[in-house]
Amino acid sequence: MLPPLDTAPALLASAALAGYLLGSIPFGIVIARAFGLGDLRQIGSGNIGATNVLRTGNRPAAFLTLVLDAGKGGFAVLAARATLGEDAAQLAGAAAFLGHCFPVWLGFRGGKGVATFLGTLLAAAWPGGLAACATWAAVAGLFRISSLSALAASALAPAWLVILGRGEAAALAVALAVLVWVRHAGNIRRLLSGTEPKIGESRRKS
Repeated sequence: MLPPLDTAPALLASAALAGYLLGSIPFGIVIARAFGLGDLRQIGSGNIGATNVLRTGNRPAAFLTLVLDAGKGGFAVLAARATLGEDAAQLAGAAAFLGHCFPVWLGFRGGKGVATFLGTLLAAAWPGGLAACATWAAVAGLFRISSLSALAASALAPAWLVILGRGEAAALAVALAVLVWVRHAGNIRRLLSGTEPKIGESRRKS
């Protein structure tokens, strides 16, 4: 179920553009350079997210990347909700997610969107967002595989939202979860072949 579309189309477009531009800020690359870690796109998997930053061995840099990547999704939702309404909030969150995955500054080659997905859900419907984060943490604790945790958290997020009475954000969660799975196509192949690295392990760029 989607929130009613009460905001003027021009304002919705503005919220989407602002969300996209915020989401497209490549915090992983910025932080890696600030910490003297080099070009993140030439490290590990080449991904710009926190998991790849962690492969450098710098945990503070990885944590900061995680917080900022989640925060840009959350901030987009909260700012649009405060100024325009719930319809704009969900659109801005979705746009921030797209900005992270397809940033204009990097030739539309961005991250896989997991942190931004979770940050967006936390702001859009915090009970479901917390449940999704708990799912990620539980799977990560059991299997120590970041991609598997992301796939499980994103797949279960819509169900958590419905169960916890926040079904108005379920459609948003479904749309973003589909993109999370698409962005993890290579990881899924490695999971099936048993070659996916565990959290903190390094691997060659692919």
